[in-house]
Amino acid sequence: MFNFFKRFCDVTISLIALIVLSPLLLILSILTLIFNGAPVIFKQPRPGKDGKIFMLYKFRSMSNKKDANGNLLPDSKRITKFGKFIRKTSLDELPQLVNIIKGDMSIVGPRPRLVKDVIFYSPNVRSLKVRPGITGLSQVNGRNNNTWESNFIYDALYVQKKSLGLDTKIFFKTFEVVLKQTGANSGETDIQDYYYGDYLLRVGKITQEEYNEKMQKAKRICEEFVASKKFRKHFSMKGQEVEDFDFEHKLID
Repeated sequence: MFNFFKRFCDVTISLIALIVLSPLLLILSILTLIFNGAPVIFKQPRPGKDGKIFMLYKFRSMSNKKDANGNLLPDSKRITKFGKFIRKTSLDELPQLVNIIKGDMSIVGPRPRLVKDVIFYSPNVRSLKVRPGITGLSQVNGRNNNTWESNFIYDALYVQKKSLGLDTKIFFKTFEVVLKQTGANSGETDIQDYYYGDYLLRVGKITQEEYNEKMQKAKRICEEFVASKKFRKHFSMKGQEVEDFDFEHKLID
């Protein structure tokens, strides 16, 4: 019953928000195009509930500046002033309202991490048991100031205690956190241990060989997922069901 009501609230609130915020979304789209270039929407594969990969949407906060060899510069070098602003205010997250309507995400839930983070997760990490959210328990309790261990604790606590009351508290607490910009990462500096694999490597929990192997696997998962999306977009499947890329199963070679 809770899951049904949560899904109903997610879709209803997101539809209303998209309608009410449509002028703001249009303005942000134009400003993103002016200051950060095209495309306006940044898309990235992320593992969702049960490890199922989906395409997460955000307003772009960085340019496509490259070095002399044609490689993208570090995030801290590509973040624009406008990008810093929409990150600090979390306005870059608004396109995820579409993710919610599609069923990829929820308003409240553990934040969806990168594939190259989740590839290092142990089997007992509980954040993949529910739909990821735009905001969550860890986001209203430290946000980017949290350690990986504290994030796992908050995510596990949310999965264990999830309820309409808890979702409501997190939802309204989010506005306070955003207004105060508590723990916000504007992208101006590269945060140590921002990626889970980097943290595990630094503290000696994995070897360089294990790190490289997992990172290559994560890259392959993303590439195959994007390729499968392009296939479905450009070719008619004639009504046949195409199985979505499943992160959990792809871990088994």
